[in-house]
Amino acid sequence: MKLVIDVRFINASGIGTYIKNVLPGIISEFNAVTVLGNKNEIMQFDWSNKVEVIEFNCKMYSLKEQFYYAFKIPKCDVFWSPHFNFPIFPIRAKKKVVTIHDVNHLTGISPISFLKKKYSSILYDNAVKKADLIFTVSEFSKSEILKYTNTESEKIKVVYCGVDAPFFEDFKENSLRLPNDFILYIGNVKPHKNLIVLLKAYNALSNQLKEEYKLLIVGKKDGFITEDNQINEFIKSNQLERNVIFTGHVTDLDLPLYYQNASLFVFPSLYEGFGLPVLEALAAKTMVISSNASSLPEIGGEAVIYFDPKNDIELSQKIKDCLENKVSIEIEKRAVQLDKFTWKKSIKNHLEAFRNILQNNEKSTN
Repeated sequence: MKLVIDVRFINASGIGTYIKNVLPGIISEFNAVTVLGNKNEIMQFDWSNKVEVIEFNCKMYSLKEQFYYAFKIPKCDVFWSPHFNFPIFPIRAKKKVVTIHDVNHLTGISPISFLKKKYSSILYDNAVKKADLIFTVSEFSKSEILKYTNTESEKIKVVYCGVDAPFFEDFKENSLRLPNDFILYIGNVKPHKNLIVLLKAYNALSNQLKEEYKLLIVGKKDGFITEDNQINEFIKSNQLERNVIFTGHVTDLDLPLYYQNASLFVFPSLYEGFGLPVLEALAAKTMVISSNASSLPEIGGEAVIYFDPKNDIELSQKIKDCLENKVSIEIEKRAVQLDKFTWKKSIKNHLEAFRNILQNNEKSTN
């Protein structure tokens, strides 16, 4: 059986983590695997010698990508797109699979232009219509796909993500010269990540707490400056330049050290298809305060403290309680939640779904 996968997102946050962790287990179960992407990037991975690589560097979401899909995707049993930018024109695949992590672009929560939203809508509609199987990463995302697109529930398979092993390892040494005590946020900085509410909550803490606990914001700085410069203006007007530290991009190798050395992890997002940073913080044995929006209660379960993401005063009080009273979650609750989300289970569930659609295809052709 031949599988073809578009892996151009492999070094992106979120989707890239998903691809990097699921792909090795998928490769081992197929007779032949072909990947589309940047050959130099792909050759950095141990599994690269087990696949055929087709150079494909078209910009994601572009019209050019759609035109070249038909020429780049070879004849195969299964074509799998790990994102909703699914081929519009016919391709030579017996079965077609897509992973839709969320429908953020359709909800109105993402401040994209009318044209981008319209194009996103076309891509989502195309993906759910043409795919024989739709993977998604939470029951919340499944409900959103059904709400915002015209597809059948039976086509959608919920397969959770997992946590990388290094987040569980116990190496608390502060080799990165991090502050002794700090509150941590990790993620990109699009408006739906709701960073401004975290900044307002942090600012409302006493001067003593702010001096003792810096706020570390980890992620690419591109996008921090919104159209009205809200983030930077808030920091400047409240004289938080010394207290709020933007690290910029952090490597996968160093990321566990940030989680493990943090006094508290806060995730204020308004919309998440899965919310992987919540799990990563739990695996690192760090206390988590999370928004109660979208998929986050599904992912955090009883191992997380929740707040209304539109209420910075509530968040500030919960941060204060955690820091001053050393609030913690029972080890058993943390372990129960983490056991639901492993990459081993994720790979197993992906493979079962692939086998099912291939078996159905064989039955229909006999």
